[in-house]
Amino acid sequence: SLFFSLNLTADCNAVLKALQPIFQEQGMTETVHNWEDHGYLATYIKKNGSFANLRIHPHGLVLVDLQSYSDHTKEREEVDQLLNKVEERMREFFHGNIKRVKRLPAILRGGVIDRYWPTADGRLVEYDIDEVVYDEDSPFQNIKILHSKQFGNILILSGDVNLAESDLAYTQAIMGSGKEDYTGKEVLILGGGDGGILYEIVKLKPKMVTMVEISFAPNIDQMVIDGCKKYMRKTCGDVLDNLKGECYQVLIEDCIPVLKRYAKEGRMFDYVINDLTAVPISTSPEEDSTWEFLRLILDLSMKVLKQDGKYFTQGNCINLTDALTLYEEQLSRLYCPVEFSKETVCVPSYMELY
Repeated sequence: SLFFSLNLTADCNAVLKALQPIFQEQGMTETVHNWEDHGYLATYIKKNGSFANLRIHPHGLVLVDLQSYSDHTKEREEVDQLLNKVEERMREFFHGNIKRVKRLPAILRGGVIDRYWPTADGRLVEYDIDEVVYDEDSPFQNIKILHSKQFGNILILSGDVNLAESDLAYTQAIMGSGKEDYTGKEVLILGGGDGGILYEIVKLKPKMVTMVEISFAPNIDQMVIDGCKKYMRKTCGDVLDNLKGECYQVLIEDCIPVLKRYAKEGRMFDYVINDLTAVPISTSPEEDSTWEFLRLILDLSMKVLKQDGKYFTQGNCINLTDALTLYEEQLSRLYCPVEFSKETVCVPSYMELY
């Protein structure tokens, strides 16, 4: 793709005539649409199925998009040459009246390996994915583990980048950024199916860590655990090899009934760490919306947290200020008053501040 932003209005017909010879030299068939006040759209089609769209807007924006299906280096070179000719001709034609020229790299569509994933605030990021390591569907979500040259293996749940082997910063932040002493403490982890939090806390000699992985269908989250213990070992180590260890246990259960049971039994924890999915998967009748679900989890967590205990959870992308404000509002609706603080960290594979 190539676009030009002009310092003046564009004579659409004149721009079209200036660029036509470049496409005609390629033996491309031309079709032109003219919308008077809305400019021109010209399409150019080659015999091999490659095509170009030339969109000329009267206010001074000219767009050129080329699409082709080929793995040949020669064809890619031909596309670059054509774009070079268009840019050269535009500069000649407008004699310095081009405010900005921008060329975008090719987007590869329909490949076996999907390299494009959205950030939390809706920007499209291209990753250096070179291998599909694991790809399975559960009744509720798709589970992928893809390999990135710079981030290692990346866990992606239903299109949402969850965690990569590079993302120790995320795990450390949700544990308190090294400021907490977990020695001899009772810890409850909600979610955390990648095993990263469990692995790091077990190193710190706690009394007991209980990890509750949500489960609304047979093996749904067991599949996440199975994938991670095989392909995310830099993140989880060996803690997922067994669901019980010397100072930890993993429960494949719905966390809401578990929290209610613990509250009824009077079981209390020094730390509760909520690493549930950003958009929770739940069939609970108590959930009318995501926010009500989150508030329910918060309320129940407070009931099992010691008076001097701490609750850690993920926030969101720093650009989603409205969502972050909404979350903070939930904290004032809890049955008990709480104090809270927040920290911003860079999570490598998210390519954004979180």
